Amino acid sequence: MKTAFITGITGQDGAYLAKFLLEKGYRVIGLVPRRSTSNLWRLEYLQIADDVEWKEGDLLDLSSLTRAIKAAKPDEVYNLAAQSFVGSSWEQPILTAQVTGMGVLHVLEAIRETDPGIRMYQASSSELYGLIQEPQQSEKTPFYPRSPYAVSKLFGYWMTKNYRESFHMYTCNGILFNHESPLRGPEFVTRKVTQAVARIATQKQKELRLGNIHAKRDWGFAGDFVEAMWLMLQQQKPEDYVIATGKTTTVEEMCKVAFDYVGLNYLDYLVIDPDLYRPAEVDVLLGNPAKAKRELGWSPKTTWEELIHMMVEADLQRMGK
Repeated sequence: MKTAFITGITGQDGAYLAKFLLEKGYRVIGLVPRRSTSNLWRLEYLQIADDVEWKEGDLLDLSSLTRAIKAAKPDEVYNLAAQSFVGSSWEQPILTAQVTGMGVLHVLEAIRETDPGIRMYQASSSELYGLIQEPQQSEKTPFYPRSPYAVSKLFGYWMTKNYRESFHMYTCNGILFNHESPLRGPEFVTRKVTQAVARIATQKQKELRLGNIHAKRDWGFAGDFVEAMWLMLQQQKPEDYVIATGKTTTVEEMCKVAFDYVGLNYLDYLVIDPDLYRPAEVDVLLGNPAKAKRELGWSPKTTWEELIHMMVEADLQRMGK
């Protein structure tokens, strides 16, 4: 039985990854910082909360992190923890840099000090590309981060690569494009839309306020993307991979699909709020997953229309309909 150690296990990706690995027969251990309230709703939603083991520790506290990894004795570490909401990173740039940037270095150091043979996956991000330098972004496309979040992720990306090359550790970056699910937090635009649609359909809300509806994103299903994380750690040698669908859609098109699902016209409810525009916008992201398909044998199984329908339906269920 292999053991996997997951930071950020209570988040969207962590929950789906834990479920995937448990089904593979793994022993799954999650890092959990001491907090005053429990945040296990995603694991409970997937009915796996009782199947996960826990180690207390914090990405910002190297000593506790090292102790947790030493006690867990994992074969694989998946570092998914981060301050992951781009919008908040302008309001909390230092915290974002500490958790999303320095946290990666702490994980790398903890592994190097404990057992350099542990394989590590680092959750990188398509936000690294920011002001895009190519129409479709691959592993070779230059980075141009446009937010404190993306800059912090860039630090983590290069540290992961540096430890691989400097200490010959099995460390790899998954440059994941937008991936959503019913477990997405309501602060993210996809879930903000699907939750609003469900509330409007059940007469609990009257309008949906958004900023830049012309932004284009490459949206996939988080449940598909976690398989790629695992596949990266099963290869003979560690490399970095873009994980994406290879298709792009505007926020406006996503709104239309979501409202159509409940038989409503999105134009009757959508309100553009200039206050919701970001200080520096990323207008379009479109991934090229050719390397992942060729070397990992990975490709997405869920279309973005199926994804949005899935999310609206889940939010309708939450509304009691």
